[in-house]
Amino acid sequence: MKSKSKLSLSVFFFIFFLYLAAVTSDLESDRQALVVLRNSVRGRPLLWNMSASPCTWHGVHCDAGRVTELRLPGSGLFGSLPVGGIGNLTELQTLSLRFNSLSGPIPSDFSNLVLLRYLYLQGNSFSGEIPSFLFTLPNIIRINLGENNLSGPIPDNVNSATRLATLYLERNQLTGPIPEITITLQQFNVSSNQLNGSIPDSLSGFPQAAFQGNSLCGKPLNPCDATAESPNSPPGPSPGKKDSDKLSAGAIAGIVIACVVVLLVLLFILFCLCRKRKKEENVPSRNIEAPVVAPTSAAAIPRETAGNVPPAKAESGAVNKDLTFFVKSFGEFDLDGLLKASAEVLGKGTVGSSYKASFDHGLVVAVKRLRDVVVPEKDFRERLQVLGSMSHANLVTLIAYYFSRDEKLLVFEYMSRGSLSALLHGNKGSGRTQLNWETRAGIALGAARAISYLHSRDSTTSHGNIKSSNILLSDSYEAKVSDYGLAPIISSTSAPNRIDGYRAPEVTDARKISQKADVYSFGVLILELLTGKSPTHQQLNEEGVDLPRWVQSITDQQSPSDVFDPELTRYQSEGNENMIRLLKIGMSCTAQYPDSRPSMAEVTRLIEEVSHSSGSPNPVSD
Repeated sequence: MKSKSKLSLSVFFFIFFLYLAAVTSDLESDRQALVVLRNSVRGRPLLWNMSASPCTWHGVHCDAGRVTELRLPGSGLFGSLPVGGIGNLTELQTLSLRFNSLSGPIPSDFSNLVLLRYLYLQGNSFSGEIPSFLFTLPNIIRINLGENNLSGPIPDNVNSATRLATLYLERNQLTGPIPEITITLQQFNVSSNQLNGSIPDSLSGFPQAAFQGNSLCGKPLNPCDATAESPNSPPGPSPGKKDSDKLSAGAIAGIVIACVVVLLVLLFILFCLCRKRKKEENVPSRNIEAPVVAPTSAAAIPRETAGNVPPAKAESGAVNKDLTFFVKSFGEFDLDGLLKASAEVLGKGTVGSSYKASFDHGLVVAVKRLRDVVVPEKDFRERLQVLGSMSHANLVTLIAYYFSRDEKLLVFEYMSRGSLSALLHGNKGSGRTQLNWETRAGIALGAARAISYLHSRDSTTSHGNIKSSNILLSDSYEAKVSDYGLAPIISSTSAPNRIDGYRAPEVTDARKISQKADVYSFGVLILELLTGKSPTHQQLNEEGVDLPRWVQSITDQQSPSDVFDPELTRYQSEGNENMIRLLKIGMSCTAQYPDSRPSMAEVTRLIEEVSHSSGSPNPVSD
């Protein structure tokens, strides 16, 4: 019995050491593949410790002794991906190289990644055709190849990827028609390519934005021309049939007469409607709802906010039929004039939609239509009185507001330069190159002064929604903070979820934001200003980037200057030391624990020192 036990134990250890040797060998092959990648791409070096396990390297994640995830988003890499690199990571499940400057074709040995589930290559300069083997990977769930230089047709074998849920191909140079897709996709986008033909019925349920910027037709876009030739359309008539297809003179005359009759009927109906409308103008208005105004409409906000809806009663019991003003120096107007002003949609945020309202006499204001207001009228009016009493050079001025049961509107001064977010992350031609170091330092200082002013009102007053889209800019690039103090009156479900890149880690209720949470959000804003990267959100299993963690990981391994936006450093020969000082201020603001963060008053003082030291133009002072 003892000999049998010894034999079994020996066999067990033999098998165990064979397994251990196999795992070590496989991990060594993964290491070699990563080294091939490291030695091939250029840009910011991948500072991996070659003497340590690859599972400890930045961006590398292992499971059961094999590399299963490689995440290097926004790492400043450029050049072509080599064959024999990533394609040899045979256990890889997630690959993210998005927002680098990688070019060339997608390597052919990616076909070896049979366990790959998530592929994020968007925001690079990959060229060539989309490899058809990507759709033969049996486990692939998400493919994002948007914002590259890919050309040629969409592969016909898309349906081979039976588990595919997301396919993003927008902003490339793809040509030809969209193939028939029978698999069930949850996310799809081919906008801004050179595609043509009709949209397959299986994709007609996606929004128009998923197809715009092409020569496509069919639902949800305009219907296809029945006479236009397409790959599925029947052949046109032969030349010999032309004469038989021509209409006779009698038929043409009949059509003309019918058109004239229809025109006369329409004119008669129009005449009757005009008379009816004149009569209705002489009687009290009725409770009639009007549709929401589109960007090209002639009204800034839905008509239902005017006299069409029974007006709510103010606290004093008087009927509220018009706007409540805080500042009249911007110009005289009433609610009816606001409704008749021409409008342009500026954007949709977490607290509501914003419009640019232009009056005939030249006045321009911004209108915010609030949604999901959860406080009663009395609390709403009290809150607005507090906000209306605030006055600071770096706060967007609240001009007036309107309250009814069905509509809540805020009227602000209009900022011509738009938001900081649009200038940082918009197209190259939208003015981004003008955001040099001096301008960005001035923006940081102006925003800090505004938030510090809010915090100085009392210990409970906070902004509650600090982000780059709420930092607006004047013609002279002076920062103006908007959407301040609205969080307590808006439903917490309307606010971004906790994965929002600006949200402090301790925040669980979007309606209860402390001043220290404001400091965290402002710290992320500083990092965004300096790096040019947007704190992204995690949506529908798409990965997100924690901007403070990303900056920390780069500064731990490389020089702090490696994180700066190339647009910021391109023409900057001096001032690098001050940029690093501002970067450290931003990092201190994003400390994990609230008590470790400075106050906004201290942050403002530190930024003033940086701004004065670098000779930046000083925005309007307090």
